[in-house]
Formats: sequence, C-alpha cells, structure tokens
Amino acid sequence: MNKKKLTGYLVVNHFLNANKYNELYEYFLEAAAGFDVDLILKTNAELIVDEDALYREVNNIDFVLFWDKDVRLACLMEEIGYRLFNSARAIEVCDDKSLTYLELKKANVHMPKTIIGPKTFEHVDYTNTNFTDCVVKALGLPLVVKECFGSFGMQVYLVNTKEELEQKLMETSPKPLIFQQLIKESAGRDVRLQVIGDQVVASMYRYSDSDDFRANLSIGGKMKPFVPTKEQEEIAIRCCKAIGLDFAGVDLLFGEDHQTFVCEVNSNAHFKNIYDCTKVNAATLIIRHIVDTLQKEK
Repeated sequence: MNKKKLTGYLVVNHFLNANKYNELYEYFLEAAAGFDVDLILKTNAELIVDEDALYREVNNIDFVLFWDKDVRLACLMEEIGYRLFNSARAIEVCDDKSLTYLELKKANVHMPKTIIGPKTFEHVDYTNTNFTDCVVKALGLPLVVKECFGSFGMQVYLVNTKEELEQKLMETSPKPLIFQQLIKESAGRDVRLQVIGDQVVASMYRYSDSDDFRANLSIGGKMKPFVPTKEQEEIAIRCCKAIGLDFAGVDLLFGEDHQTFVCEVNSNAHFKNIYDCTKVNAATLIIRHIVDTLQKEK
C-alpha cells in the first residue's frame, strides 16, 4: 500500500513582501519537495477572510507550518483542528518579550534581571514616572529598554541616565516595555543557536564592530561560525521545551565568570544568515522534524 502523501500549509504574512521573506518561503517549498510533501503557500489574509474554507479543508491538510505571528489566526486554526508547527501559544509567548520572560522565569532559565513595565493607555501615557527610581535602583545604569513587540533589534534601546529612561518612556508610550540589566561583558556580541526538536543544529557568533551594544545582523552586525558548549546547548533546548517550541532561534549572552544569559527566543527565526554562516539548511531540518513528528503521532 502506498503511503499517503503529506499535505501542509505554509502560512506567511500577507503584507511582508520583501525579498528576505520570500527567499525563506522558497527554502521551505524546496525542502518540502525534497521530502515529497505538498506544501501550499497561504497568507494570513487569504485564510482569515475565507473562514469557511478553513473548515472545509481541515481534513485534507496534515499540518500547518505557521511562519507568521498572526496569533489570532493560529488560535482559530488550532480550534478547528489543524496541527500547527509552532503552536499558537508558543508563537504568542515568543512574540511578546514580557511573556517570554515570564515563561522562562518559571523554568528557572537564567536571564538578565528584568522588570516588566507598568501598563498605560493610549491618550493617557505616563502621568508620572516615579517608578523609574525603582527601575534604576534595581538594574543600575546603563540599562536596556525593550518594546515587548519588535524584531531585528530595532525596538531595543540603551539608556544611560534616568532622564534618558523617562524620555524613552514618552517616545514609546503606550507600547508595552520591559527593562533589563545590561550584561556589559556581552555588549556588541551574542550567540544565535538554531534549535529544531531536541537538538541544536547550528550556531553562530554575532558581533558589532561599532559602538552599538546590539549584535543583530540586520543593523550592521557581523557573524562567524561558533561551537557552543554543552551547557549552552542544554540551555537553548530547555528554553524551547519551556515554551513548547518545535523549532526556534535562541540568543545567548556572555556574562562574567563564564555565565550564560538567555537574551531572546525567536519562534520564527530568520535562518538565511545562519545558513550563509554555517551551510546548515534549517528549512530542510524543520520539514524533516515535521514529517518525523507526524509519523510518531499516528
């Protein structure tokens, strides 16, 4: 008897059409073809406006590779009965840095000391900033301010004084924020570990030649291959298990006395750079993980 050919949706964002995104989609489509998997590209807008089709097709689709952050659509698809990689909850936790912090804190993962900013509202903003005294006292200066929703290091700021902190609050209000201790030993450098299943499959060292404390490649950082320690691999895998991720990019910082801090966990980590750096094709390994997982679940 012939095995049933797997059919899946690759869900992407309807409005992200830059080459760097389309290139990743092609990697997935090519990888799927190599496993004789029929992977159908769908955008979140296509799916959400045709909810009836979602119900009609659920029994014909074996899995969904959800390469977007549209958590509402992901939740709807899971409710209907689709099998998502990654799950809606895992994507939601990674997309919100405050939720990432809370989940990893529960799992006793070592992160920079973090304070979740108090919520305010549009047209209210911060009527006073007295709480910043406690933030500065707890974290010291300089400290890092991160918008809870952001990518590629573009919503991450270094503030050197209490006045700069208060100014950044006014500039970003009412966006949710976290405040973090600056790990000075890791300023301008970090490590990205690509985790798929229970394995670290590739890693790279990212560094800045400028005075920027961020090492993100999209803002001018550079990269080279990196061999992680067993402890670093175990930390990255533990992060993924704590959040419930099938695959992710985990960013680690270097502390004093060989300490390792988790900086961020990315459910939809852009893997083109790590491929250029290490020649490890994460798309192929992600498709293989999905196929193997579905076989085990039968």
